[in-house]
Amino acid sequence: MNWISNYVRPTINSLFSRREVPENLWKKCPECGTMLFHRELADNLNVCSSCDHHMHITPRDRFADLFDGGIFTEVSVPEVIHDPLHFKDQKKYPERLKAAQKKTGEKDAMLVAQGEMNRTPIVAACQDFSFMGGSMGMYVGNAIIAAAETAVKLERPLILFSAAGGARMQEGILSLMQMPRTTVAVEMLKEEGLPFIVVLTHPTTGGVTASYAMLGDIHIGEPNALIGFAGTRVIEQTIREKLPEGFQRSEYLLDHGMLDRVTHRKNLKAELTSITRALTGLPPAVAGDLPKPSKAKSEAPKAEEK
Repeated sequence: MNWISNYVRPTINSLFSRREVPENLWKKCPECGTMLFHRELADNLNVCSSCDHHMHITPRDRFADLFDGGIFTEVSVPEVIHDPLHFKDQKKYPERLKAAQKKTGEKDAMLVAQGEMNRTPIVAACQDFSFMGGSMGMYVGNAIIAAAETAVKLERPLILFSAAGGARMQEGILSLMQMPRTTVAVEMLKEEGLPFIVVLTHPTTGGVTASYAMLGDIHIGEPNALIGFAGTRVIEQTIREKLPEGFQRSEYLLDHGMLDRVTHRKNLKAELTSITRALTGLPPAVAGDLPKPSKAKSEAPKAEEK
């Protein structure tokens, strides 16, 4: 009995027992409900292969596709005072920050980098919607200023990818102050004659839309991205009228002159290259032979950028 209990039974159980499958191997498309394998989804830049829905993508994954060879240098962002208002709702603000940092592996909701895009030198800033809804706080304000200052110093165009639910309520009036601060940063670029291109992704709302996200020389929207200041329900209750279907989506805004382009994520790099080279007087880009790496490679900020 010992032989059966100790060897035969465990062997049979191991052969017929249910294997555990990690939960993160598959992701459900929020638009059509299709289950997508995580590797195929990543290779497709987080775009659903069934319905073409553009899902959220992290700044590092976006930069891996945007910069040649996935190689970029992070731009240092000045630190900010944590929890200046000692804000607490269901959780303390520092607890929410730590949870978001653990979830995303980033300091805050924006990453700034510089490098080459199809051999075109640029500075890029990207918001991370996974970090507290990409909300605009003091760190995001500092990041945009750092991006603008780096672009001016290096004499490069600035490309910004917006994705936010608005200002960060845990920082109160200090978050709203980032609207004029970032507006001044954009003005620095304009004074130097440097292009400022904004790619509005899903969603871009609130104070972000009321400041830097709509101050670009060129505005490009990703397909079906929600873009606006206030929500549909709030507007309808205010004006007491029924709004047109999809009036805050990229395609509607393009038809009504609020956007210059609506571009698929796969075609975005080529589109941005063409626009930046035209605005900076460079000749058309020649197709390069740089392979895309399996993972993004980033370098530590250089001493002069700190």
